[in-house]
Parts: sequence; structure tokens; C-alpha cells
Amino acid sequence: MPESHLLHELIAVSSDRAGASLALTHGQASLSYEGLQQAVTACAAGLLGLGLQRAERVGIYLEKRFETVIASFGAPATGAVFVPMNPLLKPEQVAFIAQDCDVRVLVTSPERLALLAPVLAECKALRHVVVTEMPAQPPALPAGVGLVRWAELLAAAPRAGHRVVDTDMVAILYTSGSTGRPKGVVLSHRNMVAGAKSVASYLQNHAGDTLLAALPLSFDAGFSQLTTAFHAGARAVLLNYLMPRDVLKAMARERVTGLTAVPPLYIQLAGLEWPAAIGEHLRYFANTGGHMPRETLGLLRQRVPAARPFLMYGLTEAFRSTYLPPDEVDRRPDSIGKAIPNAEILVLRDDGSECAAGEPGELVHRGALVGMGYWNDGEKTAERYKLLPGRDSGLQLPEYAVFSGDTVRRDDEGFLYFIGRRDEMMKTSGYRVSPTEVEEVLYATRLVGECVAFGVDHPTLGQAIQVIASAPDGSAAVDVDALLAQCRIHMPAYMLPAGIEPMAGPLPRNPNGKIDRKLLSAGWVERQQQA
Repeated sequence: MPESHLLHELIAVSSDRAGASLALTHGQASLSYEGLQQAVTACAAGLLGLGLQRAERVGIYLEKRFETVIASFGAPATGAVFVPMNPLLKPEQVAFIAQDCDVRVLVTSPERLALLAPVLAECKALRHVVVTEMPAQPPALPAGVGLVRWAELLAAAPRAGHRVVDTDMVAILYTSGSTGRPKGVVLSHRNMVAGAKSVASYLQNHAGDTLLAALPLSFDAGFSQLTTAFHAGARAVLLNYLMPRDVLKAMARERVTGLTAVPPLYIQLAGLEWPAAIGEHLRYFANTGGHMPRETLGLLRQRVPAARPFLMYGLTEAFRSTYLPPDEVDRRPDSIGKAIPNAEILVLRDDGSECAAGEPGELVHRGALVGMGYWNDGEKTAERYKLLPGRDSGLQLPEYAVFSGDTVRRDDEGFLYFIGRRDEMMKTSGYRVSPTEVEEVLYATRLVGECVAFGVDHPTLGQAIQVIASAPDGSAAVDVDALLAQCRIHMPAYMLPAGIEPMAGPLPRNPNGKIDRKLLSAGWVERQQQA
């Protein structure tokens, strides 16, 4: 049986195996694998007809819909590179990405194009805008930029794509930019296909699965819902939700068997009543994008006791790194597990030597999932992608690994525990404190709905710990006195928050759905300066 090596082959192989099976659902409509493969092939032919060359970039600025998926796999089928743009981004942010990686073709909708039109002149490499439907009154585009209707693109004559191999780049995923300008992480066909196969193997995805794609497709874990589903021949359901309850409704309606989400969404879902039907078919739920609070995990397991929890850790630069098998969750619920298949995870000191059991160090990922660096940014690439120390002297070609910037420790049995981001660790009274450690205690009190901890400068402590929290009902009516009383019971003195500021929830997110710690901390500092 053929095996997939390139990203678009994930669909082609499943189409050859079971073309009539459903691959994709959006609202009331579905596409079979055969229909999806035909659309991807037609999209590739249309892009080639526009003169798209090997390795040129195709930007995709759409919400989750069929065209988004088809373009994301159609561009790689030509030999080009797709650049998914989070639909929450503003026109200026989209323009920055398009300029940064020289987007040649942009796929968007009439509504989004109307917003983008004023900034497109800044995108010097842009030659074609493909719209899902032709606007009633097309906006004025810069000279040399053509407007193409999606249906016209798919009507192009068939033609073969450019020759590519699995080590060629296939995607540029831009980070949220919470630390400054967004960085474009370059991934190869091999990175994405190996990732799909690895994740599908330990989640035991199969053709009978239905995976809910609730995360943004511009987020590596969000796009993974497509790649793992297509590798397994399963069905992916596209969901653009406004409220957490919409996620539960979709899970019940579509009989979802696998859900992957970030902790902030799980915190909201855990506080809702779940339709009983979900527990009849949900096979697993998995977290990514941060630590799952133990309290939230416990509530989720009460909601769907038959579903298996997979606690995972990953980073865009290497897709996915570790997972904790469900059988270990009761024994070590705070662990991020061990390396996923086809990866090795090291815990290293600053000098490159390996840490002893229990000793904190930097998580370093090596293997087939290590990305190709940051687009057009050699300095940041050199900071994160480094030569692997300790290689055998007889090996002449270098191997690069991803140095995550995350501090972890490994126990005597080899299980890993996340301590914190090096740039988020708080130093107070001589102690290094992880924000997630503080947040874990706050969630366990059940007196907060959402919370975030961060360090602020203090003349004697070095840093004081500040918390922003919402009430369990999402309001700003937090019982601060009761919360601090619980903190005094469950925290050592050096970990106690110096202040707790109530804020109505949900707390602000970055484009990947994570609570935006840096935005909240910067806002807190600004408010103090103005007081």
C-alpha cells in the first residue's frame, strides 16, 4: 500500500484506500476523501496556472472552511509553501506576515479582502488574490495584483506540480508575537508528515474516528487535527465557535471521538454541563499549549469518565515533543510524560551536559520533527536551533536540535515535569517560582474561573507575585480575602501573591487561544504607573 511522504499525500493515500469515506465536515456539508483529493488537485492546477513557482508562498487568511483546507494542501501539491494566517489577526498583522515571507498568492474572502485592501500595497511580492466569492464591488487592488474567483481557480486545466522531496519546506507558521514581532517557523514536509504519524500512533487514531478541529489552523496543534485525521483516514470537523458551549454542542452533534484543546478552553468547558451523548463516543481528550490544571483535569474526568486523557507538551519549532500515557495520569497528573515516537527529549544544563534526575534543565528536542528555523531571521534561529552536543566525532555532518527555552526536570523513571518558561520564571526572595505552580494552587481552590500569575519588580523581594483572576462565573466578583486565605494554607510564604486583581472573564487570549500573560502583566504595570 502506498505510504505518504509529502503533506498532500496524506489525503491522496487515504483517498486511494477509501475514497467514499468522509474526510471533512463543515456545518451541514461534508467532503469525501475522493472529493477532497479532487479539489486539492484542482486547486494545485489553478495555482500553477497563475505562474506559482516552486517554494513560493501562498498566504491563507480565512476562518475554518473547506477552502482553507483545500488551499493548505493544494499549495504543497504544487511544490509551493502555505502560510496560514490566524483569522483573528488585524490587517496590519496580515500585511506584516505577507511582507515578511513575500507572499505571492493570497487566498481570502470578500469580507476580509475589504479590510485588507488598504494595506495590500505594502505587500510588494503579491501578484494574485484568490477570493472565495467575487465581491459585488471589488476593491481597488495595487497595480500588478489580479483578482481571481475560487471557482475559476478550480476550473484550470490539470498540470503537474514542481518536483519536491520530504526535506523541502512546506509551511511557515507564525507565532503569536507575544514577545514582539511574529516569528515564522519553517516546517518541511517531513516535519509535518512525521508528526502526523507519530501523534496518530499514540492516540491510536483510526478510520472510525471523528476529530474536532476547534483550534486555529494557523496553530501547529490545530493543523495537526487535519494531518492526524487524514493520515488515519478519519473525519475532521471544522468548527468556528463563539462560545465554549458551541464546542460541546458540536461534540454531541458530530459524535466526536477525539478532542484536542488548550487549557483555557478546557477550564471553560469543565465548568459547563456536558450533554450525556458526548460520553457515549468521546474516546480521548488531549491538551496542548500549556499545563492542564489538576483541578480542571479532575472535573473533565468526571464529565467523561470513559474518555482517556492525554497530557501533552509541544512547541511550534518541533511540533509535539512529549505525552503522558493515560494509564500514568493517576500516578503523576502533573507530568508532561516522555518523548513521543520518533523523537528524543534531553534535559540539559547550560554547558550542554545532561541533567541528573530531579535537576532542572532546558528541554531539548531532537529528531524528525525539528523544524527548519525561523524565516529570514538568522539571529533568532541561532538562539533556538543549535548543534547537538556530544555527537560522535566520526560523524561529519551536523545535527541541529531545538532548545525550547522551557525548564523541566526528569524523575527517576524518566518522566518529565514542566517547571516554567525561562523568560516567565519569577525570582522572589531568592526563590525561583513558576507561574504555573502558583496558578495550580489558585485553580484548586475553585474560587477562580481563570487566572494568570506574573512577576513585577519589587525593591526588596526582587520580584513580587501578582495575580489577575476572574470569578468562577466569569465575573470580576472574586472573593480576594477567601482566595488569599486559601493561598496561605497551601503555599509557602515566598510563593504568596502580593496582590490579586479581579477582572471579568474570559481573560484575553493571544491568537493561539492561550491566556496572554505578557499582555495582562504589561496592562497591570501601566495601570500602576497611572494610579
